[in-house]
Amino acid sequence: MSKEVVGVLLLALGGFLVGGVYSAWKTAKFMAVVLGVAAVLAIGGAIFWFAG
Repeated sequence: MSKEVVGVLLLALGGFLVGGVYSAWKTAKFMAVVLGVAAVLAIGGAIFWFAG
């Protein structure tokens, strides 16, 4: 896979996880926090992937 494809996939995963945070926040705050941490890691990984 090319460098750009991996970065875009990481960004898409981060967006998907942010959506999970939004939908889980009212019912399961702990799981929403876990999803939020995973989203930050995915988006941060995409930024570092593009920068590297």
